[in-house]
Amino acid sequence: MSRVDRVMRRGSRPSAGGRVERAARVLRDDLWTWRTDPLPPSVWLRWFPHGVVCLAALGVLLGDAAQLGDNGRVDPGFAFLIALAQAGAMVGALWRPVAAWWLSLAAMLVGAFAVRVGMTAGDDRFTWPWTAAGIVAHLFVLLLLALRVRSRVSVEALALTALVTYVVQGLVGASHYQATGQLAVVLFAVVVLLGTALRGRREARTQLARQTSLTAEERARRTLLEERSRIARELHDVVAHHMSVISIQAQVAPHLVENPSEELKENLTGIRENALEALTELRRVLGVLRSEHPDAPGRTDGDDTAPHAPQPTLDRLGSLVENTRAAGLTVTTEISGRPRALPPGVELSAYRIVQEALSNVLRHAPGATARVHLTYLSTGLRVDVFNTRPERAPAPSQGAGHGLLGMRERVAMLDGSLRAHALPDGGYQVAAFLPVDATEPDAFPDPHPDADALPNPHPDADALPDPLPDAFPGPFSEDDTP
Repeated sequence: MSRVDRVMRRGSRPSAGGRVERAARVLRDDLWTWRTDPLPPSVWLRWFPHGVVCLAALGVLLGDAAQLGDNGRVDPGFAFLIALAQAGAMVGALWRPVAAWWLSLAAMLVGAFAVRVGMTAGDDRFTWPWTAAGIVAHLFVLLLLALRVRSRVSVEALALTALVTYVVQGLVGASHYQATGQLAVVLFAVVVLLGTALRGRREARTQLARQTSLTAEERARRTLLEERSRIARELHDVVAHHMSVISIQAQVAPHLVENPSEELKENLTGIRENALEALTELRRVLGVLRSEHPDAPGRTDGDDTAPHAPQPTLDRLGSLVENTRAAGLTVTTEISGRPRALPPGVELSAYRIVQEALSNVLRHAPGATARVHLTYLSTGLRVDVFNTRPERAPAPSQGAGHGLLGMRERVAMLDGSLRAHALPDGGYQVAAFLPVDATEPDAFPDPHPDADALPNPHPDADALPDPLPDAFPGPFSEDDTP
């Protein structure tokens, strides 16, 4: 480093006078203030701390006035004013702790010098410079100060209190008295340490509660986005299949017509080009969605975890039920109405709803039995999954608690309805209606007249409120989406 650089660096450092000025400015901003810092209300008795402080202030008022008047030989009226200032500082610290600290310190100084004037030789009854009641009052003031303000302000107030005590007792001094400065400073330090620790604990708990709330909201938002991403990936295969069929049909169509016109060839070529372009865009979107791989292991069917596996339909419901039975759950299936081919999105959503419902029964209703009922209606498909009361308490769940959220997303995508609630006998029911057309049902429709009536083993279930809130009581709660 050159000499010029060293000189410049030395010149850039703040001088001693600048540091003292900055420290004085910090002290002025922290302690020379009239700001309001109200005591935080108690949870169970809001005004109990205020009552305790006011009662203690009354004791300080009477005790300090007696000490100053009887032992300190201070005029009774003047002694009462000093004691009133000490007691008023305690009460004022409930709302303006810094101003109350100044008042308490000033009252101590006035009382100390008033007692000093009345000291006589041979009389060592005086407790000086702090009276016993004055120590109690200042302890309350410092405690209330440390509970509300920053730790730095509390330390500054303690340091100035110790400095004033040292100056009055050590430098100014008096004769024939019992020194209380050392004891007072030690007690003040303990109280400030206690108040600072309690304030830090309260702030930590508040911050933890806020962080817990933010974490729960973020987890719910992330789960929702992951479920929507999963639905989009699954529906991609359905849409891509239809677009591929359109492209192939557009390419083959001219060969099926004898002497097709140029206009027909041009239109079919445009259809095929648009279909191929749409397929290309779908593949790009799918690449983005599949790059995160949000699929979680532990599926009941075990064959859908591969990112490029074909999407399941209701034709594979039997395999799902068999795998669930192999996991230890007794499952029965029933079908009402006239089974028919449904749109791929409807069948995919119905399959996933059944899969998630059975997974929840396995996790949260050990020992129960389940029943899956599909009802084919003229307007759509109704899916009901019942389970009986569990035989034992479930093990603690490690899931994020958003299984029903995924069901609702799938049902909402199709403009359908979902109901999940506990049954009076301790079981649980998940019922979903997936419309085939563009209708938007407001509630679960009644079975079609041509379809078989859907038997309900729980006749009291219809009396339950609908829709129910997100937090459903019962043997199992919301859990991970598959």
